[in-house]
Amino acid sequence: MSADRPIAGALKEVPEPPGVSIVIPAYNEESVIRQCLIAAIYQSVPAEEIIVVDNLSTDRTARIVRQMQQEYPESPIILLRQDATQGLIPTRNFGLNSAKGEIVGRIDADSVLEPDWVEQVQKAFMDRSVQAATGPVVYYDMPMRRFGLKADDKMRQLMLRLAKHQYHFLFGSNMALRRTAWETIRDETCLDEKDEMHEDIDLSLHLAEHDLHVRYCPQMVSGMSARRLEDSPRDYRYYVTRFDRTYKAHNVKKMALKAPMVVFFSVYFPAKLLRAIHTANAAQGIRRSSL
Repeated sequence: MSADRPIAGALKEVPEPPGVSIVIPAYNEESVIRQCLIAAIYQSVPAEEIIVVDNLSTDRTARIVRQMQQEYPESPIILLRQDATQGLIPTRNFGLNSAKGEIVGRIDADSVLEPDWVEQVQKAFMDRSVQAATGPVVYYDMPMRRFGLKADDKMRQLMLRLAKHQYHFLFGSNMALRRTAWETIRDETCLDEKDEMHEDIDLSLHLAEHDLHVRYCPQMVSGMSARRLEDSPRDYRYYVTRFDRTYKAHNVKKMALKAPMVVFFSVYFPAKLLRAIHTANAAQGIRRSSL
């Protein structure tokens, strides 16, 4: 055999990892948008673009993003404005429609991505059957963060099992879609003018209607604030019952899908107490250091 003859299969091309856009809807997020962008910038694999969609903010959100563009000129930070309608869903849709990456990540303005988030998203979507992906979150303003991450991961895997792996729910603070999947469902997704539903669950159900596979990726981790716990019990109850209203809009009646509501209700008061203790200890530490 000639030594110059290539070994069979040696010339097979390794597929290029897909480009990832990150979309961040923002309304009056001056307190958190900077830390969100810094985490999105400092990734082991850079994002193709980092798109902040400002939705009629009346605070310094847009100004801070413009400052970040000047401070990090090598980073692909893009500031867009969605002024036509107030609301998360039209702002989200505007950002997803504007993204150019093969994969479109969607996070919240208070999300703080782990440094390998883009890399993990790319790995998940190397499997062409995966049309959307989501992962666990770690609450960065709560005590015992790593324990909280493990608990969140276990909870999401439990919900998958209870739903018999038929419905894989995306989580708005930590999700990504193949752009072609978004283009398939974007004209069908609910606009929810009355703001009664969970927009990420709505996305998930529309994907399921088209048999577009959602993967849960434990390594795809994002940090987020537990500020939802600052809601009154009444407001928190309304937030949790958004699950029911979203299911009804899709005529979904599976009892197993009540599991997220049960979990969220059960953790509210213990988690609220933990957050209050953590906040008080942090404030006490700041006072001591200033003495």
